[in-house]
Amino acid sequence: MSVESIQLKQPPARASREEAESAVRTLLSYFGEDVGREGLIDTPRRFVDAYEEFLSGYAEDPVAILSRTFEEVEGYQDIVLMRDIRFESHCEHHIQPMIGTAHVAYLPGARVVGISKLARVVDAFARRLQSQEIMTNQIANAIETALEPRGVAVLVEAEHQCISTRGVHKTGVACVTRAVTGAFADDPKTEERFLRLIGK
Repeated sequence: MSVESIQLKQPPARASREEAESAVRTLLSYFGEDVGREGLIDTPRRFVDAYEEFLSGYAEDPVAILSRTFEEVEGYQDIVLMRDIRFESHCEHHIQPMIGTAHVAYLPGARVVGISKLARVVDAFARRLQSQEIMTNQIANAIETALEPRGVAVLVEAEHQCISTRGVHKTGVACVTRAVTGAFADDPKTEERFLRLIGK
């Protein structure tokens, strides 16, 4: 394949706020609503406001969040873990909420990061249209890239509203995904310690 034949994929042009609100009115009309009635006049604006918050993760750079690190750890080499990080996301297939918890751990290499940054990385990926499997890998890969630790472990549990409120209508069902690298992948005992620490 010649260099000339390779075309770089350009990001799609972003719709305007006016176009976004118009699209909401179109959807409401499609479902038979009167978009001019009192209760719906401001709904397009409120809808777009809400989804700007729900999908605010696109404006975040997870690796940059982890860029401020510390090397003075007095030789600490054991697991650093944040468990039960609550998140709210939306599945990319039905744009329905998926709400759950993430447990994130790493074995430090030369440096550590402030623990609040781990929660911020979870939110940066969760606040996008997502699949749980991809989000789990994205969290692990961002930590691996930014910190170069001896290993990363991420376990995510979530209930998907596209399963509980439509389709098969199964409530209380949790989807569990995991991603492990380095020592967590190579040494079963290290992963077992992680699972014990998060109560699994």
